[in-house]
Amino acid sequence: MSEEAVGKGRIKLVLLGTVLSLPVLAAYLLYFFGPPVDKTVNYGELIEPVALPDPQLRLLGGRAFRLSELRGKWVMLQAAAGACDEGCQARLYAMRQVRKIQGKEMHRIERVWIVSDGEAPAPPLVSDYEGTRIVTGGGEAILAALPAKGSPADHIFIIDPLGNLMLRFPKDADPSRMKKDIGRLLKVSRVG
Repeated sequence: MSEEAVGKGRIKLVLLGTVLSLPVLAAYLLYFFGPPVDKTVNYGELIEPVALPDPQLRLLGGRAFRLSELRGKWVMLQAAAGACDEGCQARLYAMRQVRKIQGKEMHRIERVWIVSDGEAPAPPLVSDYEGTRIVTGGGEAILAALPAKGSPADHIFIIDPLGNLMLRFPKDADPSRMKKDIGRLLKVSRVG
């Protein structure tokens, strides 16, 4: 082979090596020197998992109840006064719809409303949200443990199947975005 052919071969090899290393170099530069990526895929705010107290509660109607009875299920929890203002009703509606829209997985989700003032909700409201466990007594320790921005009554909280509080949806949460978060939780926690 001539020196000229060897020189052209070396040039081609160097060019090929340079072209192939550019993506690696670009990735390195973006990773270490690019703008920080702070966008997450979840809508709700992940909070440090904390086991909620498990006091003896009283459901509407007087039956004794503990949150630990719901272990193994995902729980959507809200706290609001018994008079249930417009925001409270919107959260109850969102919890019901988000559960229903999960289809065959909805049996893995429970809903709990802790009435913060002990006042019994109006019967039409109770019948509209049948299936929601309405706690009318003994929930003070749980209410005190809810980490909220503002009032706990502004949020819907998620309790994992182990009984840990782990997610908080913002005030006036968008049910379609909540649905995606709940769907992801159900998908990644599926057993078997």
